[in-house]
Amino acid sequence: MSRPALLFVCLGNICRSPMAEGALRAAADKAGIDVFVDSVGTGSWHIGEPPDPRAQDEMKRHGVSIAGLKGRQINAEDYRRFTHIFALDDDNLEVIRQRAPSDASAEIMLLLDMVEERQGQPVADPYFGGADGFARTWEDVSAAADALVAKFRR
Repeated sequence: MSRPALLFVCLGNICRSPMAEGALRAAADKAGIDVFVDSVGTGSWHIGEPPDPRAQDEMKRHGVSIAGLKGRQINAEDYRRFTHIFALDDDNLEVIRQRAPSDASAEIMLLLDMVEERQGQPVADPYFGGADGFARTWEDVSAAADALVAKFRR
């Protein structure tokens, strides 16, 4: 199997998708699995910005730094460069599918489709809430990271 390349996609690329990127990077490193990981948004509002400070704080609580990440928007090349594109909710999944170029090769799906008994569910969006929302998002992305590591171990 060639090296998996995974892209996580939410709306602004400052909360959920960078948290998913950080969670998978940490889980893959711990398991000794070589994967390429990145995150993007479907929207352009936060291009070049670091992740939300609340997302960074939650990740730090789990020993993961996402401070160096910068927001970017999904582009046509992403559909060929990545083996898997994971949307963090149905709205972004629809946008990703609509924007897919005709030569897209990435497998496109919801992130929580990888987690037993969570198929079809969105990753909790913490942006408009408090710190507890970011803890819930961590639970979602951490469970997905563990499921992805288990898949790539097989």
